[in-house]
Amino acid sequence: MDVPEELRYTNDHEWVRTEDGRLRIGITDYAQDALGDVVFVDLPAVGSQLAAGALLGEVESTKSVSEVYAPVAGVVVAVNAALGDAPERLNNDPYGEGWLCEMLPSDQGSVSGLLDAAAYRALTEG
Repeated sequence: MDVPEELRYTNDHEWVRTEDGRLRIGITDYAQDALGDVVFVDLPAVGSQLAAGALLGEVESTKSVSEVYAPVAGVVVAVNAALGDAPERLNNDPYGEGWLCEMLPSDQGSVSGLLDAAAYRALTEG
């Protein structure tokens, strides 16, 4: 299972990458593996103001539908529209082309409260 060191993680298997004050968000390799083949992704609307832990979207696979939650509070500033035509990107490249959305966090420091790679590994391996 791939757990990039530079990312932060949630207990709900979302990852966060900080880029120029924005947070790029996706689901982890562990999550996509557990879901199986992804067939549909429901993304938030650009401009949506979300609280930490609020419903961000849904990922539908051949096995089930899984909810995705906002790792921090903020506003959605971009979504990965390419997932509409190619939801399998979540399976093929969860940390690259399979990202879900970008947010401007209400508090830049809130990311530090998320799990680091070692803590996320402990969560998924324990």
